[in-house]
Amino acid sequence: MAGARRSAARLRPHAHVRTRRDCRIRSHRPEDPKEHTMNTVMPARTAPAPLPGWDLDEAPFHTGETAVQTRAGVREKAEIGGRRGIRRYLPDQHRQFFGQLPFMVLGGIDAHGQPWATLRVGAPGFVSTPDATTLRIAGEALAGDPLDGSWHAGAALGGLGIEPPTRRRNRVNGVVTAIDGDGLTVEVRQSFGNCAKYIQSRTPTRIEAFDAAAARAGTRLSTTLDASDRGLIERSDTYFIATRGSLADDGPSQGVDVSHRGGLPGFVRVEDENTFVAPDYRGNQFFNTLGNLAVDPRAGLVFIDFEHGDLLYVAAHAEIVWEGALLEAFASAERLVRFKVDEVRSSPGALPFRWSDVEYAPQWRTAAVG
Repeated sequence: MAGARRSAARLRPHAHVRTRRDCRIRSHRPEDPKEHTMNTVMPARTAPAPLPGWDLDEAPFHTGETAVQTRAGVREKAEIGGRRGIRRYLPDQHRQFFGQLPFMVLGGIDAHGQPWATLRVGAPGFVSTPDATTLRIAGEALAGDPLDGSWHAGAALGGLGIEPPTRRRNRVNGVVTAIDGDGLTVEVRQSFGNCAKYIQSRTPTRIEAFDAAAARAGTRLSTTLDASDRGLIERSDTYFIATRGSLADDGPSQGVDVSHRGGLPGFVRVEDENTFVAPDYRGNQFFNTLGNLAVDPRAGLVFIDFEHGDLLYVAAHAEIVWEGALLEAFASAERLVRFKVDEVRSSPGALPFRWSDVEYAPQWRTAAVG
């Protein structure tokens, strides 16, 4: 037994012998040569306290959203997630994120009540947050912007900050409280993050010698999609869509929302000069877009030609398709949205960026190379 004890003693690791357990402990900080003990215990990491979520008894969703959540069978899950993740202020991480963006997607309503999605562009810092409940958006309206001149104090605004290279995105909805030239000051009503799902990665580079006047001169208005419009839609792997709730109700869940949609080129299918169909894939199950469409079927979409900087704005009436043969023809779609075109604004070369080659979202990579 004594020999066994001596053998065991020889096998015990000394302080200078690196064992697997030793590596785990010391990997948290540089090794101190003055320490010669295995008994050092590192303090346990403390998880940050969760940020406060929705602080009102009233639900963070309006009746259109809850109706769609119910039909989709996720009402309880959406309520739990919404109360946890939707806030009436901007977390510090979101404030920093918005401040580093070179562009931002906005949703608003024109004088006729039509929602539109559009973009604002500027040097990083053109979006700022003086405090956690205030968003400041500077920058000029781009050529053909259907909301140029429509903003006013009291106007509902939906905002989407999206960073394609990192696939990060955060949402903010609120009400415009002040106008300063093209600058907008917004009171935050709702703020929440979105996952990276379906976002294609590409990096923008600002065009220094950009001719904004030439871009404005090339804007074309129509009530139907011509061949070039249809081609842009069918080539697109990304679009943004603005929708509105019932603005007669000034509750915190009402207002305008703008959302991202992504897929492989061809995921939006054009049926004719007046109609196109888009799939609705599984998302955060809040159903902000479809919930708004259940209340008001008007939608505003913007498609981007990333190669040439063209913007295609489309105003349409939307119909949600829940079942049927057409739905079965769209792989992975849980629902469809059929859009009937009301107005088209084509703005060639309006976006002052050139973009790197696309890297498709992980959900599409196998299909893209298959």
